[in-house]
Amino acid sequence: MPKTSARLLSLLSLLQARRDWPGALLAERLDVSPRTVRRDVERLRELGYPITAFKGPDGGYRLDAGTELPPLLFDDEQAVALAIALQIAATAGAGIEEAAARALNTVRQVMPARLRRRIDTLQVSAVERPSTRPDPQVDSSVLMALSAAVHAREVLRFDYAPAGADDDGGRTPPRRVQPHHLVTWGGRWYLVAWDLDREDWRTFRADRITPRTPTGPRFSPRELPGGEVAAFLAGRFRGSDGSGDWPCRGEVILDLPAAAVSSYTRDGVVEELGQDRCRLVLGSWSWTGLAATVGTFDADIEVVGPAELKEAFAHLAGRYTRAATATL
Repeated sequence: MPKTSARLLSLLSLLQARRDWPGALLAERLDVSPRTVRRDVERLRELGYPITAFKGPDGGYRLDAGTELPPLLFDDEQAVALAIALQIAATAGAGIEEAAARALNTVRQVMPARLRRRIDTLQVSAVERPSTRPDPQVDSSVLMALSAAVHAREVLRFDYAPAGADDDGGRTPPRRVQPHHLVTWGGRWYLVAWDLDREDWRTFRADRITPRTPTGPRFSPRELPGGEVAAFLAGRFRGSDGSGDWPCRGEVILDLPAAAVSSYTRDGVVEELGQDRCRLVLGSWSWTGLAATVGTFDADIEVVGPAELKEAFAHLAGRYTRAATATL
């Protein structure tokens, strides 16, 4: 049998890994008797861990939230993962950079020397993606309010600032929505919700939201189109009608190997037609944008369809010809 201190740490680690643990299963995992498990649970309670017992055929124990934060236990992999997450928090767009830095310092101070050395060698430079406009920061209190409404399934009222403005001056009435998902996408935070006044799904920028209190009545969640929030957002950001596909999709044949084209094709289908020839099916916001994207491949192009894509190539050809022959 392991020593009492080591056994207590193992028991605490198991209780933190899942919500409910049957007593018999804990005894089996720790290779001790159920009586020993009961004694060890009492020892952890004396140290400040709020462990409750539940009854039933599989009666056991649960580590609940308490009024104070007792010491936490992390294994080596968890400690490294936590350090990485805190170091890249600067790119979260949630305005928690300073708090994350303080949290990382706190965690580092209580780590054993062997782990502290590993963390100190793991210096991550969190670099935000290049952009002509910096991603807006969202107040953490706003994120907490939105998340609470999603979790409680309560109607949310909020003021929504129009694009390019910090405040609409109260000229528009507050929005009333059933909040379903709070997500981060491309460095920005969004609220996916059912708009009660417009009777449709909407995606709201969290940095433009000013929540109002109190929240409204509880609601039964609707089924999100497509079933998954990732597919729903992809479709909305592509400007589609909700099908999840780009509004413009075309097919071309390129005089390039399929391997060379697929390396630079993130959201398309590449089919090999020969050693130096492939078929490419790709989507975009517009036909002109699609033609311009295909034109970035340095190869001859054969347009399979549709006709709108051919017209877009003709339009770009005229534009490029004028640019090439213009007198400076």
